[in-house]
This record gives sequence, structure tokens and C-alpha cells, in this order.
Amino acid sequence: MTQYDNLPVLAMRGNFFFPNIRAKVEVARDVSRNAIKFALDNGGKFFMVSQLDGVKSMPNSADDLYKVGVIAEIASVESATSEATVVVTRTLEAAKIVNLTMSDKIIFASVQTMDFTCQNNTETRAWFEETIKYISKLAEIDKNVKKAELKNCAAVKDVDYLPFTNLVANEIVTRLPYRQAILEETSIEKRMELICVYIEGELEIAKVEKRIANRVKDQVQDGQKEYYLREQMKAISVELGDDANEKQDYLDRIKKSGMPEDVANKANKELSRLSKMSPTSPDASVIRNYLDWLCDVPWTKESADNKDLVRARQILDEDHYGLEKIKDRIVEYLAVMQLTGKLNGPILCFVGPPGVGKTSIVKSIARALDRKYLRVSLGGVRDEAEIRGHRRTYVGAIPGKIIYMMKQAGCINPVLLLDEIDKMGKDNRGDPASAMLEVLDPEQNFSFTDHFMEVPYDLSKVLFVCTANATDDIPEPLLDRMEVIELSGYTELEKVEIANKFLLKKNMALHGIPDGAIEIDNDAYTKIVERYTSESGVRNLERQIAAICRKVALKLVSSNVKKVTVTADNLREYLGAERNRDEMEIIPDTVGSARGLAWTRVGGVTLNVDATLFQGKGEVQLTGKLGDVMKESARTAISLVKSLADDYGIDKTVFEKTDIHIHVPEGAIPKDGPSAGVTMATVVMSAFSGRPVSGKVAMTGEITLRGKVLPIGGLREKALAAYRIGIRKVIIPKDNERDLEDIPKEVRDNIEFVLADDISTVYSNALV
Repeated sequence: MTQYDNLPVLAMRGNFFFPNIRAKVEVARDVSRNAIKFALDNGGKFFMVSQLDGVKSMPNSADDLYKVGVIAEIASVESATSEATVVVTRTLEAAKIVNLTMSDKIIFASVQTMDFTCQNNTETRAWFEETIKYISKLAEIDKNVKKAELKNCAAVKDVDYLPFTNLVANEIVTRLPYRQAILEETSIEKRMELICVYIEGELEIAKVEKRIANRVKDQVQDGQKEYYLREQMKAISVELGDDANEKQDYLDRIKKSGMPEDVANKANKELSRLSKMSPTSPDASVIRNYLDWLCDVPWTKESADNKDLVRARQILDEDHYGLEKIKDRIVEYLAVMQLTGKLNGPILCFVGPPGVGKTSIVKSIARALDRKYLRVSLGGVRDEAEIRGHRRTYVGAIPGKIIYMMKQAGCINPVLLLDEIDKMGKDNRGDPASAMLEVLDPEQNFSFTDHFMEVPYDLSKVLFVCTANATDDIPEPLLDRMEVIELSGYTELEKVEIANKFLLKKNMALHGIPDGAIEIDNDAYTKIVERYTSESGVRNLERQIAAICRKVALKLVSSNVKKVTVTADNLREYLGAERNRDEMEIIPDTVGSARGLAWTRVGGVTLNVDATLFQGKGEVQLTGKLGDVMKESARTAISLVKSLADDYGIDKTVFEKTDIHIHVPEGAIPKDGPSAGVTMATVVMSAFSGRPVSGKVAMTGEITLRGKVLPIGGLREKALAAYRIGIRKVIIPKDNERDLEDIPKEVRDNIEFVLADDISTVYSNALV
């Protein structure tokens, strides 16, 4: 046992060389080149040892190196460049590190040579013969092993076993951990055993590779190169046990998903079926898709609600102007939810014409609660499977919109907007509105079952909010589960405020216009509302403001203008000719013409009703695309006027020789509803009595044959429509007095509402 002190260390990033081997070594790292230079200057000897981690650029401590290496000497320097030095080395003997001195420039080691033991008996010879046999087997499949040299080794009687094991290990053993284990072993017999174990492993690998190759070869045809490679990859996956990895992956996902025990049992059952199938089976892909959905849908993850009601009200005020009752109702809803810890009460359903902010107010609710906001558009949905999903027996089956959105949300308590719920239809594929009953019923939706998922899913923590233009098309059972909140429309003053506070800033940002570059005064806003738009909401108003922004953007780019002021006087320059004329100038006081009020899906509108008389036989003609209800109202009005002929000085004989034609203009727009009776009775009385109807009055209400005025619906929308066109006197049924409080104060203060319980009150206020 000999000790060498302060030998420079050459740390190998990979395999080393066993003793008694002559080999070339390329040295590139500075610390290694310094070691070679030091060895050349000091007798040529150095210590070669491998790093534990070959990827590491520099060993930092003794723990980064193996403890046993090889003492070597430099035979010659073959080449030396600025990038690398190639030296020819000759390894001498194995040695163990006693002490190590680390530095950035060079590493020194004190090492001690190792003593090897050999029994040199029958057992040793037997291990030698066995090693030769294994090498012979390996030579049959590995052309790099030379058979001639093996025969020479086998023929030697008194072989030196230590050089033999060094030579065999150096040439045959390629894997670093095995080479290192053999180098560190001091028993020659044990060394030969390790060599045999290594060769046996290589033979097994060779058999597997051959089996894979044969399996692939049997499955492919000549010339199918791509197919051959794919099948080879599949075969390798089977041999490596990738199927087991897939199963374990699904087991881990099922456990982490937090799904209920009964759902997990079903998932494990499906996984068991999958493990027994061929990976290429069509059913296997169906099961994988099903398991992916079960694992990806949230089962327990829940976002934390923000319970600050003051903040919630601030957010609602920031995003929307007006709508005070709506905001109060939402804050009340959130307060109850905070106290109970769950969603109590019916589903909120915002109903109103387009452009009044139904969808945007739901976004504000989500922002106020700090919940994820998702929107499902139900317009045009006719297939029940779009709500409940398709059964897995169908090709390409997927879950319905509800489960799909829950996966998108990633939590069990999002705010889910069911938009345009009144636009759902039904056909031979089912009734989606009926499927929504389970979704929106708090007594049922804790165990909502999708046809694809086939397991109950809890929707009870989802905040569902619906929107609709009207409730007429929503089935009664579905409507019964909702609390309808009306968003009727905005007054002129509210529209001006919305345009000033919200719409202008929004469109300036969309069009890239700097802050302060546009100024629109209130008179201009008022003129836009009166003369360029006619709607309940603010969508067209926003389009007009966008048109102004486009014109201003052109000025900013094409000239040196820095700021543009839009006034009522120069508004025509930006928006062109006025689209709406002054309605008060269109209808003066006229015989046989009156202005009624009607409710439509897009808000309240005014409706002109005309009547004219001509000689005939007492026949009645009705035109204007009228529905059955309005036709009945017209006939009732005529009968009522006939019964009141004496009171208003009308000769009864005139009815028998006069035909009457009642017409409701507005082109081909269908018109129907029980609120035109008063208007028709007024125009018929005006036509027969010759008394003109005031053009400054609008009216709404239904009548009976006895002249009683019946209540109507949609008074808020109708009042806004009258106010919008400048009418300041409206006749309404007396029974609708309770609805006046729903009308904005601005409208109530500027319109005189005449409460009529009898047709005589209508005539006294409408006929001039």
C-alpha cells in the first residue's frame, strides 16, 4: 500500500479508465488543464477520478467526487489549443482518496493505492471460466467484443486475474455506476461476479430489444416506415410499463380532485375497465375522456366571497348610473347571503329592453363578490342536450353547457349568467327550458345530473342570474323559480349623465383619444338623445358617441388640432342630419287621430291610431297588422261609441249608412295587446262627433262595453316613451295609480297624469 501526496486531480465528467490502459483524454476545463500542466511540470503523474454528477460544470467539494480513482501518468501531449488539450495517458493502479484540497484553479489529492486479494483456487478458476462464457455470449450479439482475444484469454493456464478484470471491465462495462463498483472492489472473485451480473443484465436488455423488434416487424408491412416507428414506440411503452404510469396518474388525479366517495368509486370502476382494454381500443379513448372530465370539474375548490356591502354598493354605483331600486335589491340579496352563508331565495332575473345594462350589472355583482364571472348564451338553444349533455353512448359526446362552464370556472361558486333565457326554443330534440328547471331550483340543483357525467353534481353554491327581454316566452314553471326585476329604461336626464360619465370615457379609450381631447356639452348630449336616438337603453347613444370619436380621431391625426368641443350647434358636422323629427309638430289637433302608448320587447313606444268615415252600409275595416286582441278592442270601441251617441249629440242613423276604417300605421310591424281600447274609442268618437283630438295628449288603457277603463301593464315604459317625444299629458287608468311610484321622478314632475276610471274622463281630457 503506497501513498502519493499532492497529486493534481483530473475530474472526469463521465467514464474513467481502468489500470494498465493507454488512452487519449481531451481536457477543456481550466481546472483540468491546470492539473495536466502541473503534472507535466512535476513528473507527469496525476489522479483520475469521476464526478458523481456529470452535468455539473465544476466540483465544489469532496462530496461531488467518487472516493476511488486511478493514478495515471502523461505519456505525451498530442495537441494543445486555446479551447482544449489532448494528452495520451497511461493508467497505473487504483487508489483511494485520503485527503482532498479544493480550489477554483486546481484540485490536489493525497491518495493511497489499494491492495487486491485473490484466493487463486478452484473457485477463482471457476469464476474465470464463467466470466469467459458470459463474454462469449455477449460477443454473439455485440460485434465490438473480439472473439479471438477471448479465445487467447481462455487458453491461458496461469492467467493474472487482476489485469484480466481490469481489461474486461474497461472494454465491456459501459455504465458508470457498474464501472465504479468494480473499480472499488478489492476481491478479484467478487469483481468477476460483478462483471457476470452486468453482462447478464445486458443480455436481458438485448433480448427485450430483439423481442420489441420482432413484435414490430410482425405488425408492419414493407415500406411503411412511419407506421413502423410508431409501433416501435408503442412496444417500447408496453415494455417500460407506461400503462401502469397512466393508471397511477389517474389514481392521483382522482384523489386530488376531492370528488365525493360515490363519484370516486365510479371513477375507479371506469379506470379498472380502462386498464383491461387495449390502449388502441376506441372505448379506451372514450373512458379516458370521461375520466378527464370527472377529474377536471371542480368538486370542492371554492373562492372566498368579499362580504363588504359598502364596497359592493360602491362598485354598483361606479359601473351604473341610476337603477337605485335594482342596486338596493342586489345589496339586500348579498346581505341575506352573508347572514345565512348560502344562497337563499329565488333566482334573480333581470328583464328589460336591449341596452339598459342587464348583462353589465351581473358583471358588477361578480366584481363586488370577487367571484369568477361566466356567461352562457341561451339564445337559439333548442336541444336539451346542450343543457344536460349527451349520453356517452354517442360518438363525440360531451357534457352540457352548465358542467362545461363549471370546468371553465375552476371553482364551485362562480357567478353564472344565463343570458337571453327567453330565447330558448324547443323541438323534437327536447325542451331545454324544462332541463333548466333542475338547474335553477335550489331544492334540486345540489344533485344536478348531467347525461354525460352520470353522477350528481352540486350547483347549490353557484349564483345564477338570468336576463331576458320579456317574460312572455318563459314557461310558467321556470318563471316561478325566478324573481323578476324590471329594468325599464332611462330618462333623458339619465341618458345625458350616462353618456357624460361612462360612454364618452369608454369610447375615447377605445379610439385612442387622449384625455381632455373631446368636450361635449350637455346641450349636445340632450340633442343626441332627442334627435339622433329613440330607445329605452343607451346602445344607440353609445354608437353616436363612437361616431363623434371617429370624426375627432381623424381631426387629431390629419391636423394640428389638440382639442375638439362638440356643441348642439356643430353636432350636425359630426352626426349628419337629424334622424328624429319633433313629434309634437307631426300631429296637430286632428279629427279621428290620436296617440296611444304601447309596450314592446324593446321598451315603450308611441302608437298613432287613425279613423276615417265614408258613406257605406255601416261596415268596419281594420288595417295595420293588428292582432286578435286589438281587433276586439276596435269593435268594442265602436259599440261603446254607438251606446253613447245621444250623450255626445251624434245621430244614431249615421252608423247605419257610414263605413268606418280604423288604421294603425308603422308599416308591417305586428301589434297586439289589451291597452289600445281607450285610444280606439277616442278616435272613433272624434270621427263621429267631429271634435278633434289634442295632439299634446297620449293615452293608454282598455275599455269595457259599459265605458269602464281597465288597468294595463308596462306603465313605466309607456310613460318614458311619451316623455321621450315631448308629450306632457298622459291619460292612464285610475287603477294604475299605484304604478306611478315606479316612474322616475323627473318624468313624474314633467308629465300630467290624468287618472281615468270612465271613458267620459278620457273624452273630457282628450277631445278639444
